[in-house]
Amino acid sequence: MNRRLLVLAGAAALLAGCGFQLRQAPDFVFRSIVIGAGPTSPLGNELRRSFAADGKVEVIVDPTRMLGADVVLHVLQEQREKVVVGLTATGQVREFQLRTRVKFKVVTPKAKELIPDTELLQTRDISFNESAVLSKEAEENLLYRDMQSDIVQQLMRRLAAIKTL
Repeated sequence: MNRRLLVLAGAAALLAGCGFQLRQAPDFVFRSIVIGAGPTSPLGNELRRSFAADGKVEVIVDPTRMLGADVVLHVLQEQREKVVVGLTATGQVREFQLRTRVKFKVVTPKAKELIPDTELLQTRDISFNESAVLSKEAEENLLYRDMQSDIVQQLMRRLAAIKTL
């Protein structure tokens, strides 16, 4: 019994000493941002929601106030791809690879580049069965939404990494 307590105490001490802590909401050096994505862009809408949920950064959508923003996020490219990666011996598709590719840059209103052109890529593999087309389509949409959420989180972390304007 004493050995178990000693091992548990040792494990707790190792975890406490390694610097582990849960991920926290990011802190940004800027207080206002313009998101240069289309009004119907799912990525742009999710970014706006993420900033609104945080409440620390104002998302400026009014074109007359855009010069008053601290930073401007330009979404240069937002692309979804579906590539065949596996075939059966008869030539029927068995597996797809789904890709979401986003290219962006972050600048100040005075055109100082804070983050140069950067591309984020997420991939997921999905099997295909022609007898379950509707369920596979729903699964595909779910995977695309999941990849988009991952890209938004990566974008938020990269924006939080900006230390000076």
